[in-house]
Order: sequence, then structure tokens, then C-alpha cells
Amino acid sequence: MANTPSNMLPLGTKAPSFNLLDTVSDNLLSLQNLKGKQGTVIMFICNHCPFVLHVNNQLVKIAHDYSKKGISFIAISSNDAVNYPQDGPEKMTIQAKNEQYPFPYLYDESQDVAKAYDAACTPDIYLFDADLKLNYRGQLDDSRPGNGIPVTGDDLRHALDCLIENKENTQLQKPSIGCNIKWKTPS
Repeated sequence: MANTPSNMLPLGTKAPSFNLLDTVSDNLLSLQNLKGKQGTVIMFICNHCPFVLHVNNQLVKIAHDYSKKGISFIAISSNDAVNYPQDGPEKMTIQAKNEQYPFPYLYDESQDVAKAYDAACTPDIYLFDADLKLNYRGQLDDSRPGNGIPVTGDDLRHALDCLIENKENTQLQKPSIGCNIKWKTPS
């Protein structure tokens, strides 16, 4: 289990566009079609990472709580499915259904989207405002597999509340920690 930190993209960065396969609906979905009225959470996750498995239930709860408030949630897996077949689109469909994801689970086969977002680990979480400018990036909360701290989603929830209430988020934004994205080996 690697402890890879996220890269902390500069706040204010405009969300890079994408058009990716949703592994549940089997449709191509774009950021423009998926973005929320108040904001958009983009999460780089995967099926097998123990860090993601540790927070999956809370990600689903937060999506349920905040989608009613105009926030859209998008999950993306960018892992190399050739060397990590458990992270391929077919298994992503099963994972999304088993976890009852209330958000699309998109497959970034080329890994171009992960590179555009400077994503480094799973989970890697980004919150963009209504204009798709980066408002928060980093961890869900301080919980990690085995550290005994309950998974609350406090850091992301705080950032979402600040965005919705149009308040400045003065809380320290800590990098997420997780498994590194499984990059393809150049041929």
C-alpha cells in the first residue's frame, strides 16, 4: 500500500474539459454536461485501492447530501487496466453498482484527463465552483486505513459548505494520501 500524496493543483485553476465513457450508462459524458449549478466535485478513484475502499461509503453519503444543494459529483478511474485488470471498465461497472454510486464512474483509458488534473493518487479530490475554477483540492478527512480515525468527510464537507455559503475556506487544505495512479508504461 503506497502512501502517495496528491499534487495540490493551484487554487483558481480552470477545470480541464473531458469527454469520457461512463461505465454504468455506457455513454460518453462531458464535464460541461455533468457540472453542477453550485459546484462540481471530481474524484480520481479506482476499484482496488484500500484508501478508496476505506472512504467509499462516505463518498456516497456526501454525494447524496450535497447533490440536493446543486453540487455535481464525478468519479474517474485512470488506472492502467492492462496491468491492473481489476480496474478495467467491466469491473468499474460492477463496483459502481455494488457501491450504489449516485454519480457517474468514468473511465480515462488514455490517462490524459488524470494528467490534465495533475492527479497523483486514489482518492484525489477536487472541488470546482460554478465557473469551474478550483476551490478545494486534497483529502476527504484525516482518516486512513488502520489509523483508527473515523471516516467523516469533514474536510470536503467544510469546503462544500464554504462554497455553497459563499464563505472563504480558511482551513488548511491537506493533500490526499492514497495509492499512486497506475500509469501505463511507455511502449
